[in-house]
Amino acid sequence: MFNLDQWQEIAATIRKNKMRTFLTAFSIAWGIFLLVVLLGAGSGFLNGVLYQWRDDAMNSFKITPGTTSMPYKGMKPGKKIQLTNEDFDKIASNVQGVEHITARYFLSGEYPIRYKLNHARFMVRSTHPGHLYYENTIITQGRFLNELDLKERRKVAVIGENVLKVLSINEEPLGKWIEINQIPYKVVGVFIDAGATFELSTIYIPISTAQMVYNGANKVHEILFTTGTASLKDTRLMFTQTKNILVEHHKFSPDDYRAIDISNNNETMQKFLNMISGIKFFIWIIGVGTITAGIVGVSNIMMISINERTREIGIRKAIGAMPASIISLVLHESFVITLIAGYVGLVLGVATIEFASWAFEHFKLQSEFFRNPEIDFKTVITATIFLVFAGVLAGFFPARLAAKIKPVEALREE
Repeated sequence: MFNLDQWQEIAATIRKNKMRTFLTAFSIAWGIFLLVVLLGAGSGFLNGVLYQWRDDAMNSFKITPGTTSMPYKGMKPGKKIQLTNEDFDKIASNVQGVEHITARYFLSGEYPIRYKLNHARFMVRSTHPGHLYYENTIITQGRFLNELDLKERRKVAVIGENVLKVLSINEEPLGKWIEINQIPYKVVGVFIDAGATFELSTIYIPISTAQMVYNGANKVHEILFTTGTASLKDTRLMFTQTKNILVEHHKFSPDDYRAIDISNNNETMQKFLNMISGIKFFIWIIGVGTITAGIVGVSNIMMISINERTREIGIRKAIGAMPASIISLVLHESFVITLIAGYVGLVLGVATIEFASWAFEHFKLQSEFFRNPEIDFKTVITATIFLVFAGVLAGFFPARLAAKIKPVEALREE
């Protein structure tokens, strides 16, 4: 039941000790504000990490050949490893958990491209159909490369939107022919990319076509594949299976990590996430520690208030006030101070993060490592629950002390 007299008494007590109450409330507000701002900064750092991964699938492997650095079965170090179509086929068939797989055969530099009378130079990338999923490529017109393109070694191309604009292919681009290094290719698709803008100046052609036309034989320069929803433990098993296939085929020491680089992006991403989780945990420790100092301050204020009102409490009990009413009064007072101060800090913290997010977007301050700081609803709810708990905790011990005051002894107080 709402007790107006009790709330008026709480207000009078707070007015009587304005400076003391303000300083204690400020420590709680500052703690919540600091917690919210630091958590928002942590989310900005996480968004920056995810932004850097926007171009490639995070659940993926990347295999790049190198040069042996250790002798193995009579072979001297310094042997250059060359990946082949056979490696691609063995990994696709024998590594459990491969979702989409592709290989790249590099056409070095930028190739001269012509459409009618328009000329330009663009990067040409030869791949498999699975490359669509590794690069997070978004098809806006037509289609991507398919298995029939590879099987028949078709001269087809999927072009980025920048290629479309620079070559001034203003009419319907699908079905048009462009020349790549004086060899005609039919445009079957147009794409945009979720990541870096330079990808929009790329042309994709079938890897089998590139190997045939540009004397690539069966060579590939990189093999990449996605792992779907495989767990981190499963991807580590996939790493071992992949390594064993390549060791057996190319005859190098399993301990020679310079021979072939197998990057498990699942593991790399998990390391980033673990680091960010550690940062957030540290932030919570700082914030909770600061808030706890404020709670101790509220509790001390209530202790002082009770000592100053010992005679008053004794009179209340002498005329019939129950211990529960005394406890309720003290708890309400500490709860009000904590909750109001905490919510002021919470609102200011959220407002600061929202303003920072707007400023980063409006003034183009976004970077590769810090983007869009934000506070999620879960954090706000957690902070609110903590504030309620803190308010009750701050008043519990002073309330218990007040309830134990004996009327006779209290009346003797001067």
